[in-house]
Amino acid sequence: MELAGLTISEAHKGLKDRDFSAVELTRAYFKRVKEKNKDIFAFLSTDEESAVSQAREVDLLISQKKEIPMLAGIPCAVKDNILVRGMACTAGSKILENYIAPYDATVVKKLKSQKAVILGKANLDEFALGSSTENSAFGSTKNPHDLARVPGGSSGGSAAAVAADLSVFALGSDTGGSIREPASFCGVVGMKPTYGAVSRCGLVAFASSLDQIGPLAKTAEDCQIVFDAVKGKDPLDSTSMDAGSESKPLNDLVIGIPKEYFVEGIDPEVEKIIKKAISQGIIKSDETLSDRDIFNLIFEPGFSTAKKVTDVSGRGVGMDVVKKNITGLRGRVEIQTEAGKGSAFSIRLPLTMAIIEGMVIRIGNERYILPTLSITTSYRPKKEDISSVVKRGEMLSLHGKLLPLFRLSKIFNLKNCVSDPTQGLVVVVESDGHQVGFLTDELLGQQQIVIKSLGASLQGIPGISGGAILPDGHVGLILDISGLIALAHGNIISA
Repeated sequence: MELAGLTISEAHKGLKDRDFSAVELTRAYFKRVKEKNKDIFAFLSTDEESAVSQAREVDLLISQKKEIPMLAGIPCAVKDNILVRGMACTAGSKILENYIAPYDATVVKKLKSQKAVILGKANLDEFALGSSTENSAFGSTKNPHDLARVPGGSSGGSAAAVAADLSVFALGSDTGGSIREPASFCGVVGMKPTYGAVSRCGLVAFASSLDQIGPLAKTAEDCQIVFDAVKGKDPLDSTSMDAGSESKPLNDLVIGIPKEYFVEGIDPEVEKIIKKAISQGIIKSDETLSDRDIFNLIFEPGFSTAKKVTDVSGRGVGMDVVKKNITGLRGRVEIQTEAGKGSAFSIRLPLTMAIIEGMVIRIGNERYILPTLSITTSYRPKKEDISSVVKRGEMLSLHGKLLPLFRLSKIFNLKNCVSDPTQGLVVVVESDGHQVGFLTDELLGQQQIVIKSLGASLQGIPGISGGAILPDGHVGLILDISGLIALAHGNIISA
């Protein structure tokens, strides 16, 4: 089992279930640090002996069948402007090269009380003054995704450590973006808490009226777990306060794009498309668009970003016709683009006559077929795995992640079906990066399916791509996973 790369929830569950020990987890991360840190330089210093000792304490608690906190045994990195007793705290400066912290910062005390395993101290711009982590007196940190690029700063070492799977999470400090910027550069989640929510005691100050310590992690859930562990009023910091945290659905969240973002450095293709769409009245100047929305503008009738329209190229017609024809076949066309590399078009068409490997499932008295390649796992959930989230419906907890749970019996209006998920089977499927769980009554087995196209009266039904006659004489409908997920995310289907 690959241990490096787990989220906090996944690692916590693995430790509790004794799939691996805290010592094994800690050594797995040190193995990666030894392999990768020489190139990335996320860590300024590490203490393997102390970290393994901390991990052994957690393993002892688990062997005694005692409850462990969420962060117990979880390897982490601490930005090197936050004091950890007995370890060097350089703040990225030669001035403090030989300074050994005589006490723990309040946030470190709280991590230790949770039995978190501190691997070492993360690199930063000197005294946290910088935005690229190139200004450390000990050397620059590289972006793990591309060593020719910077990781952002000043908490670049913390962000790079999480992105490169050198630690499960990390602590950083943010004065004017020093957590948030490197998090975005390295593709992880960074959180600057509200001022005063986390104690600054033990943080080397940059601007005391703005500084805040916060988490960097792989997921928003992980950030909340770390924030909940380190937040709260501290008698050693008069600006600190009691703070809460609350999970809310993002359905109604609107993200605005300030006009000031259109400055030097914006991807020229993105800027060109947006400005052209505004000039043609396709979108409003203050409209908020995702990257996918932006690139899909080229499918609008008469849309072109060409400077000069000719009969050969840049005519501004054609792509809308292509999309219309593909949609007429119940297919989809999508575009992905990356600066300096080009664009890729994906065309997805429904199956009409082919043989596939399919999993036959029973729901009530009906048979349905799921393409085997779409299935990631199937299992019978426990009661505690099922929850209900406002505006999102039923959710399924799987390996620490929440997935939408859909009842096919409701989708297809079927009777005499299993209603209690703990009495049925959940099949988890994936398409276009989205995972969902479908509640079924029974898995009847995997077999080769001869696909037949549907008649005119059944064509166009969302979520159905074809049909088949099964060996026992039953007729089974083949489920279109992408279609069902698209319906679910469009709030057409209510679970």
